[in-house]
Amino acid sequence: MAVQAVRESIQGHPFNDVLNELHAHTLTGVPGESDPFTLSELEREYIAYALAIYYQCDHCQKYHGRVVDRLRELSGASHWDWRAEFVRISLFLRTSRFNVSQLEWDGWIDSWRRFAGRLHARQPGLACCIAYAVGIARADEHLMDLSFESLGRLYATDENLLGAIRDIDRLVVFMKAATSKNRTDPIVRRQLSARGIRV
Repeated sequence: MAVQAVRESIQGHPFNDVLNELHAHTLTGVPGESDPFTLSELEREYIAYALAIYYQCDHCQKYHGRVVDRLRELSGASHWDWRAEFVRISLFLRTSRFNVSQLEWDGWIDSWRRFAGRLHARQPGLACCIAYAVGIARADEHLMDLSFESLGRLYATDENLLGAIRDIDRLVVFMKAATSKNRTDPIVRRQLSARGIRV
């Protein structure tokens, strides 16, 4: 009987157990433990996928892309090339107010609003939720203000707005840690391996 080697975690199993629990609290919920979500699971997974593109984490893109596909199929969502649109979202959101003139920024806002409006027809509020998430991730107050204004119109009650902001903020906190871990684990493994340390 062949014995398959179990790959040891760089961070250790207790840490990864906590990370897995954080994943559940952020994306799927833990019955009887998690705070209620305002955004649907599909919306949360869309945002996670967008952050994975933004942070260039192939592992997270594959994982969250598969989850989005599964949730879209379960919900009977109409077909659209959502992956291509998410690349466009990421490209749009790489622009920072600090890197462009006022004239360019005004043009960017106009283009972004037209683009976000087109996506709104497919998934209401999605572009603004993603923009707010990227704004949090890079501490971009201009992008956060712009997105918050739109989110305030989308989520009419204070309770729903706060819930949406909490859902988005949790995703950013989780995804920034997860994308860093998933992108750097191979490097750490290579470095340790060079010293004869296998994990």
